Amino acid sequence: MGAAGCTGLFVIDTSGLIVRVAAKGDGATADGRYMALAAPGDVIEADGTLTHGPDHVEPACRHFPTCGSCQLQHLSDRALATYVGERVAGAARGQGIDPDEVPPAHVSPAGARRRATLHAQAIGKRVVIGFREQASHRIVDLKQCAVIEPALFALVAPLRALLGVNPDRKLSVDAEMTLCDQGVSLSLSGYEAEGLAATEALLDFARENALARLTLDNGLGPETVWEPEPVTVTFSGTPVSLPPGAFLQATVDGEAALVDAAREWLAGAATVADLFSGLGTFAFAFAATGAKVLAVEAARDAHMACQGAARMTGRPVHALHRDLFRNPLRIEELDRFAGVLLDPPRAGAREQVEQIAGSRVARVVYISCNPASWARDAAHLIAGGYRLAGLRAVGQFRWSTHVELASFFVRD
Repeated sequence: MGAAGCTGLFVIDTSGLIVRVAAKGDGATADGRYMALAAPGDVIEADGTLTHGPDHVEPACRHFPTCGSCQLQHLSDRALATYVGERVAGAARGQGIDPDEVPPAHVSPAGARRRATLHAQAIGKRVVIGFREQASHRIVDLKQCAVIEPALFALVAPLRALLGVNPDRKLSVDAEMTLCDQGVSLSLSGYEAEGLAATEALLDFARENALARLTLDNGLGPETVWEPEPVTVTFSGTPVSLPPGAFLQATVDGEAALVDAAREWLAGAATVADLFSGLGTFAFAFAATGAKVLAVEAARDAHMACQGAARMTGRPVHALHRDLFRNPLRIEELDRFAGVLLDPPRAGAREQVEQIAGSRVARVVYISCNPASWARDAAHLIAGGYRLAGLRAVGQFRWSTHVELASFFVRD
């Protein structure tokens, strides 16, 4: 007999009750069973069917669950926010770190993702374009999308038509779309416009769809074929040049949640080192408060964009081109700063974290898109004498198992 709970005179069998959503999106029971597309409060019946509970909702998109972009559209907003928060808190506990109280997670709304990479392929005489299916190379031909900005989805049909003119049977194109200050920047990888007619059709496509920029990349790097005016993205009032393929936080509201946490935690710091600074998302936020900022980045195009924006606007941001994996800021360099922010790639930043752990920096903010690597790095900071003083979970990739976080460490 399964576990049972007693309510008044009635005994309720709860052995098949889904109590949480696991890291990869499956519902899990208390006794360790898993079921795809199950929400907390659902019940796995004796015959293997699923009875839906109050947190199981109708998906927002016709392509769910086939499309690989989303894994959690069956969760209510409450259950989704709980999942995002638990992913972060659970990673901390897995390293023996007590996160204390974690505020409710920030989850981006539907239709807010400002960057996406779609895939296009010729299937017979037609072209399909969309995200790949779950655990497959097959492409879902998008007729609807509930996660990306409407301005991005508006390009799907025109792009399908453009690529569908005499499609090569071997056609395989990646379309990277980013919403910037001037509109949509579109980069096509694997697409060749051969001949005058094809080139004119491409330019007509850019003009008719009011693209901010169109680039082609056939293996030698992006080549701009359309850019009526310089493309920028604005951080805390500072417009910064946006190189093709440069990293941006997935949503504007998610970026704001991370920036607000960082500014709150490093308020009053006169000098800040922004490590893995990218285009300057956080650097210009600190500079807007009057702090002097060292922005350190290895990608040359992002470094140059940050440096150029600082010079053009007079912001107190000094951009330094440096590979922090091979050459992290050393203890003696770090000790010059009142605060440090780091926002490394998914693998984390163990070499740099080890230097921070040995420093005298009073306040450290760590932004991460991977709770597991963050937790490992956090354990090193704590072993070096820091205390976890703040933790916030952010779900920019709505209905996805991808989770971000902001964390705050202090020396007591």
